[in-house]
Amino acid sequence: MVQLVGSLRKELSDTLSTCKVLVVGAGGIGCELLKNLVLTGFKQIEVIDLDTIDVSNLNRQFLFQKKHVGKSKAQVAKESVLQFCPTVNITAYHDSIMNPEYNVEFFRKFMLVMNALDNRAARNHVNRMCLAADIPLIESGTAGYLGQVTVIKKGMTECYECQPKPTQKTFPGCTIRNTPSEPIHCIVWAKYLFNQLFGEEDADQEVSPDTADPEASWNPEDTPAHPTASEKDGDIKRISTKEWARSTGYDAVKLFNKLFKDDIKYLLTMDKLWKTRKAPTPLDWQQLKNSACPQEVSVGSGLKDQQVLGVWGLCQLFQHSVETLRSQLKEKGEAAELVWDKDDPPAMDFVTAAANLRMHIFSMNMKSRFDVKSMAGNIIPAIATTNAVIAGLIVLEGLKILSGELESCRTIFLNKCPSLRKKLLVPCILDPPSANCYVCASKPEVTVKLDVHKTTVLSLQDRILKERFGMVAPDVQIEDGKGTILISSEEGETETNNSKFLADFGIRNGSRLQVDDFLQDYTLLVNVLHTEELEKDVEFEVVGEAPDKAPPPQTNQEEVNSITNGNKDSAQPSTSSKAPAEDDDVMIVDSEEEEEEEEGASSSTAPTSGTKRKHPDAETGETSTKRPRTDQSSAAAAPADNDDDDDDIIALD
Repeated sequence: MVQLVGSLRKELSDTLSTCKVLVVGAGGIGCELLKNLVLTGFKQIEVIDLDTIDVSNLNRQFLFQKKHVGKSKAQVAKESVLQFCPTVNITAYHDSIMNPEYNVEFFRKFMLVMNALDNRAARNHVNRMCLAADIPLIESGTAGYLGQVTVIKKGMTECYECQPKPTQKTFPGCTIRNTPSEPIHCIVWAKYLFNQLFGEEDADQEVSPDTADPEASWNPEDTPAHPTASEKDGDIKRISTKEWARSTGYDAVKLFNKLFKDDIKYLLTMDKLWKTRKAPTPLDWQQLKNSACPQEVSVGSGLKDQQVLGVWGLCQLFQHSVETLRSQLKEKGEAAELVWDKDDPPAMDFVTAAANLRMHIFSMNMKSRFDVKSMAGNIIPAIATTNAVIAGLIVLEGLKILSGELESCRTIFLNKCPSLRKKLLVPCILDPPSANCYVCASKPEVTVKLDVHKTTVLSLQDRILKERFGMVAPDVQIEDGKGTILISSEEGETETNNSKFLADFGIRNGSRLQVDDFLQDYTLLVNVLHTEELEKDVEFEVVGEAPDKAPPPQTNQEEVNSITNGNKDSAQPSTSSKAPAEDDDVMIVDSEEEEEEEEGASSSTAPTSGTKRKHPDAETGETSTKRPRTDQSSAAAAPADNDDDDDDIIALD
């Protein structure tokens, strides 16, 4: 007769009380997971999180209270759990899991690792550490009503990086500066403008008209209107935007006329841009003021943030935000800089006003402050019940692993609406490792297409190895028969190489680079494919990574309509409470929805091809079709430092 301790077999209960488990992340999923673990019977738990508690966490991260704001999430989560389960042994780390001290030996002391993370870089890192330590990993993610859980075991299942993830959406500079066609282009422009005026200037974030736009094929001497435009304050050739703004004392009206009248008139002189596009319409402050009527302040009803301001209302918001930000700069002193934050009201007001005014100029439907904040901050609304469901599934998969039943583990998808078989939870058999994976294959190898005469060593290190391939401290050796060290992780050893081009070291088409990351216990062979034909603003391409394709039509399933910003708006300004964001590896499984809300859930198994993949349903034996979502919205280009303070809000990495 089977002996039970509570609802568990005695052998499993004994295992739970002695095995060590690591929880990475103590936010939305992490809080629910810690509660589930201790109430299930786990006694030896370590939790790590770099974040501190923000007031916005309190509506769903129930281990935290108002008095905890500003304190370590991991530490407070530990203290809160001990209050209702004092016998458990919890170790909390207020630190980044990517720090070198959390090496392979650190991971080997655990029987199980559970991810509750909010960014792809950390997920990639933990994936590699668990592979190196040969420890089972349970990966999870939520986005709005969607979520999923999967198990990763070296040699048995796909790893987190077996299927390429869609890269974060970026936009060509000439589109942002000259020819925006979607609201997201205007929002990105407004964020760039904030930095140009009040923050750290970046040459890659210029906002003035781009005279080098290849599509314009523009010759100033051919256009009589150009001299008139260039003599005004908006002439982009004279001084930087920040210097000009300072010279005016950050006068809001002068700024307005430069950005929304003079610069737009300047764009109109590039007449080739407007042969197939609707030309923009310049705005004039005084004319708008004279023609403004009180009823035009806002459009729509509901919460203030979900209303869309009229043009003159936006002008007033622009003026007020500029004056407030000017005061903040003055208080900080000479040469001070502000940092844009979606939760800073003046900064958010500025971006809302500037972006919407530009949308109006380019004949787009304007957006509410709520919508602008969602797109500018890459926010997906967090739902407490989704986190709770996913945390419960993590523990159930963990119990299977600790019972020695790894073959019964599943990837489980949580859908917003029931599937064709009336299921919200759809389990799928785990896929085997991909033979072409550049992480978990027996001999990881990848081919990178780049221009050896234009790519610097620093770009190879930061943009390709660290940012694209997720390494922390790479060492690079050229396979040239001499063992030439191109990049060393030891500080100062190869810094003099940083500004040199790859061609300076004899690297050419067909060269091979041996790359090692000691911390991740990871080796990658990089084959260099030289080309001079990359698209504009593209530094490199990973060969074999085709762009996402639309899936083939499916039987008994409505087409999922993609929501694109700007192109398919209705005639009225948007007041939608939906928060569009880039789909971060989410898959829809047998969904019957006519139109899906654009949400992203972190997945370790999301394919990016348009092919169908079928697996028997774990419960019924029927075949279900897993289909990747391809209706990606245009998310705002944002830095990849993942500084968002909401653990269960996925930022588009």
